[in-house]
Parts: sequence; structure tokens; C-alpha cells
Amino acid sequence: MIAHPASAYVHIPFCRRRCFYCDFPISVLGNHQRGETSGTVERYVALLCEEIATTPKLNEYPLQTIFFGGGTPSLLSVPQLETILTHLDRRFGIDPTAEISMEMDPGTFDLAHLRGYLAAGITRISLGVQALNDEILESCGRYHRVADVYRSVDWLHQVAMPNWSLDLISGLPHQTITDWEIGLSKAIALYPHHLSIYDLTVEPQTVFAQRYQPGDQPLPTDEQTATMYRLAQAFLTAQGYDHYEVSNYAQPGHQCQHNLTYWRNQPYYGFGLGATSYTQFQRVSRPRTLATYAQWVKDFQVAGGIHTEPPTPPLEQLLDRLMVGLRLKEGIGGDEVRSLCDPTTWATLRAALAPHIAQGWVMLEGDTWDTPQRLLLSDPEGFLFSNVVLSDCFGVLEGFEGVEV
Repeated sequence: MIAHPASAYVHIPFCRRRCFYCDFPISVLGNHQRGETSGTVERYVALLCEEIATTPKLNEYPLQTIFFGGGTPSLLSVPQLETILTHLDRRFGIDPTAEISMEMDPGTFDLAHLRGYLAAGITRISLGVQALNDEILESCGRYHRVADVYRSVDWLHQVAMPNWSLDLISGLPHQTITDWEIGLSKAIALYPHHLSIYDLTVEPQTVFAQRYQPGDQPLPTDEQTATMYRLAQAFLTAQGYDHYEVSNYAQPGHQCQHNLTYWRNQPYYGFGLGATSYTQFQRVSRPRTLATYAQWVKDFQVAGGIHTEPPTPPLEQLLDRLMVGLRLKEGIGGDEVRSLCDPTTWATLRAALAPHIAQGWVMLEGDTWDTPQRLLLSDPEGFLFSNVVLSDCFGVLEGFEGVEV
């Protein structure tokens, strides 16, 4: 693991409205407010910069990746984005070649905003399309419509955006396999460098949770969503996209470097309401409301930028590594496995993996304590059933005492 964080996540919690599947920590502005006109956004940016300024610098080198997530970061004004980046640079340094990503929703920005974001330093855009069907978008409570998507993509092409991604969701209410196939074809025709394909999870406390039970109509069945996953894998890989992570596909040279930080379980700074940081083997989550986050920042300043959470225990480090590392096509290297557990623990884990190896879901290159070279999941079946594999691993390792670092 990299000893010092080289990445920073910045949470921008503002949205036009709350989508029916969303359980993220956000604050709804309404259909007409933006960072330029909202005092709430301006106060939040100031608070965010206070947290950044208070956080101890742990990185030996400048930041290599920054990710503005949300919420809807494209509701920020260009000066607000510049202010945040200036504070990050002053505190930690930003490498001139850093990947700086920004989530943007169609219908929340125009060409002038896009040009301003790029001039401020944004190098990668993640466009939250979710579906290319107006009826499905409306059924999800999305603010934008398909026409907004095409307009936004046209602007991305106008500015010759060198790296941009498109998000889609499968398993939505009323979504058929035919709808999904049409949506994939339309998405490819927009020529994104990267696609993120997410399967709907009906989270508690969301509008969808109030309306639907998992597996009930109008939600697709588990068999239908599995078919959608396999279709996406076959279609996108045939189009030249590398399926480098469970939910992510990229053209050569366009993997999201920031998200690779998470999946390789490397340390990173986290800033803002609801954000989590992982530094010095400590995972620290910020409060999920504006008022509680404001108080948290004040307490953090009083504490001199010191987090009091205990380090992640060795066993939990192993479980974390399995959970994120097996999401990647590259899997987990043998040297890292040996650094996180001893021979007894490996034997226990190996026994839990045995039936999944036999099924072809798990692949193990080298099969003894001295020779394991790589542990990875097959594509698409191993990825599709990754939760089953991980559940069995967690079942045998939770509470196990044989882990040493």
C-alpha cells in the first residue's frame, strides 16, 4: 500500500431534486438555484475550505488525483470550484498532470460553465446520464431529459474533452431488456471514453423503497438484471472497452485513476459532508447533514486537525482488501495477500474459495502459501456473483484471530 495519500475526494452535496433511488447525503436546491445564486452553496464552500486548511498534510508528493462527487458538482459556479482547488493546492499541492474529475448532470450546466471548469483545472468529466429514455428518466425522478444529454455531449465534443465518462443504470422500474439494449447502443454512439454501468439497488429510506419490494414488478427480475449485466459486458467489450472493474469499462488509457485508488485500497483524503477519508489506516466518515457537518468542522479545528478514530484492525484490512480488490479485473497480487494474513488464515480463506474456483467464478494463479501470484474473479460470471464469493469469505474470516501484519 502507498504510505501517503495521493488522492482527494471532495463532496458537493447539492442537487436540483432527490432522485427516487438516491440515499446519498445531499441538500436539495430546487430547479432554479445554482452556486452563483445560492448563499447555502457559498457558505458550504467556505466550510469545506476550512476543513481542507485544517487537515494535516500527509502526502510526500503533490496530489495525483482529485474527484468532485456529489450531489451535483456541476451546480458550483466556476469561482467556487477555483476556490476549492486553490485551497487544495495550497495545502497539499496538485501535480500539473493530475487527473481532476468532476461529476456533472445534464441540464445543470452550459457551454460557458464547461469551459470555465476546464480552465480551472478539470481534466475528466463523469456525466450522470442514467438512461437514454425520457419515460424511464421521469420514473426515476431525474431532473434532465434525453435532449439535455445530447446537448451536454455536444458541448463535450465542442471543447474536445480528452477524457469523459457516461453513467447508466440497469434494473430500473419498467426497464426491459430491449430498453437496455437500445440504451447501450445509443450510449456507444455518443463516443464516451469510459462507461460506468450500475445495477439498481433499492436502498432503505428512498422513494423506490417506499414503492417497491426487490424482485417485484415493475422492477426487472434478478434473472433479467443478470441478463442485462451479461449483455453490457459482451456488447461493450466487443466495442473495444476494457471491463477493468465490476461496473466500469474504459477505452485504452482512460481508466479512472482516482477510483483505482479506492479499489486498490490505497489511502486518500476525503472532504465535505458525508465524505469518508482513509489515511494512516483510519477510516473517518463526516456527518451527513449540513448542520452536523458544520459542527464537526469546528470540533476538528479545536482538535488541531487530529482524528481520534482507532486504526483499522489487521483482519478488517484484509476484509477491506478483498471487498474492493476483487472488484478489479487485475484482482489482488499474491505478495499483498501474504502481507495481510498468515498461512493459517490463507488456508481458511482458500477453503472458502474452493467451491467458487470449481464453478469458475474465482481464479487463483498459484495455489500454495509460497506461490499465490494473483487472486481474481472471472468475467462476467465471477463479477456477477461477486457478492456471493465475498459473503463466503467474510463468513469464515469474521472473528478469525489468525491474522498478522
